[in-house]
Amino acid sequence: MAKKDKPASEWGPDNPHPLSRVKTELIWEGKYDEYGNRRPIKLPTSPLPLQRVETIDEPRDREKASQPGLFDEDSFHKKAHRDNWRNRLIWGDNKLVMHALRKEFRGQVDLIYIDPPFDVGADFTMQVQLGDGREEVEKEQSILEAVAYRDTWGKGTDSYLHMMYERLILMRELLSEKGAIYVHCDWRISSLLRNLLDDIFGYEHFLNHIVWVYGSSARGAKAVARQFARNHDDIFYYRKSNAHQFNGDVILRLYTPQEARKAGFRQDEKGRWFKTAPKGDYTDKSIAQLRKEGRIYVTRTGKIRIKYFLDYKNGMVVEKVPVGDAWPDIPDAMHLPRHEKTGYDTQKPEALLERIIKASSNEGDLVADFFSGSGTTLAAAEKLGRRWIGVDLGRYAIHTSRKRLIQVQRELYAKGQPYRSFDVYNLGRYERQWWQIERLKGADDEHRRIVLAFYKATQLENSPHPLLHGKKGRAYVHVDQIDSIFTFDELRAVAEATRAVGGRELHCLAWEFEMELSRKKEAIEAENDLIIRLKYIPREIMEPNRTEVQFFEAGALEAHPVVKGGKVDVELVHFMPALAEAPEKELEALRERAVKSPFDFIDFWAVDFDYSPEKPFEHHWQDFRTRKDRSLKTRSDLGWQYNAPGKHQIAVKVIDVFGVDTTVVLDVEV
Repeated sequence: MAKKDKPASEWGPDNPHPLSRVKTELIWEGKYDEYGNRRPIKLPTSPLPLQRVETIDEPRDREKASQPGLFDEDSFHKKAHRDNWRNRLIWGDNKLVMHALRKEFRGQVDLIYIDPPFDVGADFTMQVQLGDGREEVEKEQSILEAVAYRDTWGKGTDSYLHMMYERLILMRELLSEKGAIYVHCDWRISSLLRNLLDDIFGYEHFLNHIVWVYGSSARGAKAVARQFARNHDDIFYYRKSNAHQFNGDVILRLYTPQEARKAGFRQDEKGRWFKTAPKGDYTDKSIAQLRKEGRIYVTRTGKIRIKYFLDYKNGMVVEKVPVGDAWPDIPDAMHLPRHEKTGYDTQKPEALLERIIKASSNEGDLVADFFSGSGTTLAAAEKLGRRWIGVDLGRYAIHTSRKRLIQVQRELYAKGQPYRSFDVYNLGRYERQWWQIERLKGADDEHRRIVLAFYKATQLENSPHPLLHGKKGRAYVHVDQIDSIFTFDELRAVAEATRAVGGRELHCLAWEFEMELSRKKEAIEAENDLIIRLKYIPREIMEPNRTEVQFFEAGALEAHPVVKGGKVDVELVHFMPALAEAPEKELEALRERAVKSPFDFIDFWAVDFDYSPEKPFEHHWQDFRTRKDRSLKTRSDLGWQYNAPGKHQIAVKVIDVFGVDTTVVLDVEV
């Protein structure tokens, strides 16, 4: 039987297979839609407005307050401030924040450094100090912070790459033509990130693969592993265009005269130290000029070499060595100078950022870090006279950076060096509004359903009262509207409804609470014989693929104004921390500690002596604990004087060791 002819392939020179024309490209699930089109970045139609919530100019406010009537702001401004620019520290999703920044800063950022999360399996629980620092307690990572570190995007590496792709696209738009970006990573994701950066910035704009080496040898467990020790990080350096600026950098090496001679350095007849290098491709004209400058050295065999003179200071010969793309001279995070340590495991040394900032920016240039963490980039930029913008998802990161940057202000001012003020921003209720429109299609019922599900409460289909939306154990649950502040009057109404249906416990979930409601609720509890819990709805519920969130109670704060001789200060009287992000196993012990020694949980507090709800909180005075100095004043020592007698308002903000803030407003009459 004859063998059946094999049908000809439909593919060939006249009809090439699609795969034969595919270019080299990094592909991940989600890069293209079902029709093969590149997915656009999912963003609000209009940028969400950034809300300025705090303004910080610590030395200026302190001096202005202590010298009322004698202080010349213009003269101070010229002495202390570099210019009118105010740096920005922003809490929120950096994708939404960058979208908001584009209107003002598109093409204006001169340098971006980012150290994005890349260890999706790591546990970033950290130790925070209580009171005098002899005791430490674990700070569990909030879900909001964990989104930056763990695989919570739903699809592992694919989701990670898509998250980074969207953000790098926005960063490219923000970069100026002379700008550059440095992306810090390690072995876990470096190969993929390099391809992603090629895709977005172009291979032709790749400048360096920098290797930051952690010392010259392996240590501890790394040394005995059945593989070579992993003791370096990778930093990818890309430019926006050919117009990028680069200042380079040098390493200073010091030698005694004996060491210098052993290294091959020489002295000329004038006693100047020099080293030599081969003549290379110099022209006869160039050689003549160098000979005139005394920079020609002729060896015993008659070869011409070029002299490079070295500095000689304090009995040491100083060699300036250009920095290459391997950086073994900067110590790792385990050997940070004590004054730099913030408690962040992923903190980078300021020396690393100083090198990057000096190499790719000049004084006055704008530096940005959109995964700013403990604020190392921002601190280094401030000290080097650069303007800066820092963004982070973590509440604790913003708190750590705020303290650190206030300290930088103080240090620069004490040295007589100029500094810049900075403001703290967030996206506030606008982020929630976008979420409601985009995901919930504007439905408030859907909002309540989602909140109750995350709170693990049962939704009441046939509620005994319209103000009672769910039940958790024996407690009734009320969910406030998405775009409002839960007030004292609303709490009274919900409490009365709970008592009317025979309830004994009430949980009120809200995005924002009226100031001092935690303290005022005690009267309503007594009137209605209820236990009332006020719990914040965390913004984490707005993140896609979220399965868990943490609800925490609003803290309670009591403070009194102290008036003496026309001068006003504030004294802390009582504080009950929210105990957010405290480990469940230690919660009861921490509650007992909070009752006995509540001030041990205060990490930072600040006073705005001229508060108004229409303006951001202004830091006129603050005190905070550092890892080196654990003392904390419980009474301000500023002696604020008002320009006019009468009634005034004072706002007091306390931030606990977990980074959660509680604010109270006081009335004072002078």
